[in-house]
Amino acid sequence: MNSLDKFMENNESRDVASERKATPIFSGVLNYFPDAIASISRCSKKGNDQHNPNKPLHWDRSKSGDEKDALARHLLESGTIDTDGIRHSTKVAWRALANLQKELELEGEAPLSKYNKI
Repeated sequence: MNSLDKFMENNESRDVASERKATPIFSGVLNYFPDAIASISRCSKKGNDQHNPNKPLHWDRSKSGDEKDALARHLLESGTIDTDGIRHSTKVAWRALANLQKELELEGEAPLSKYNKI
């Protein structure tokens, strides 16, 4: 069960069909930013390979706790490439997503993904 399904299950009073249509993940995000999303995906893999060598791709949150500070550090160097070959702007986007995910979880708007480790 994905995060959207969990959200829907926890909010039974809402109309499931209209809620799903109000969450256009493919047409409202992936179609808009396919290359940026691909770049963030490569950043995720490179970070996993660096911090969790020889382990399946996952977000090890014990090694990721300073999203806003890291985001700001990378933002200061946006428009350039980091030493690992990943754009600083890509790392800004990854950190922004990480921060948002944690905010949603803390507010009870999203469950912890099965792909994340605490």
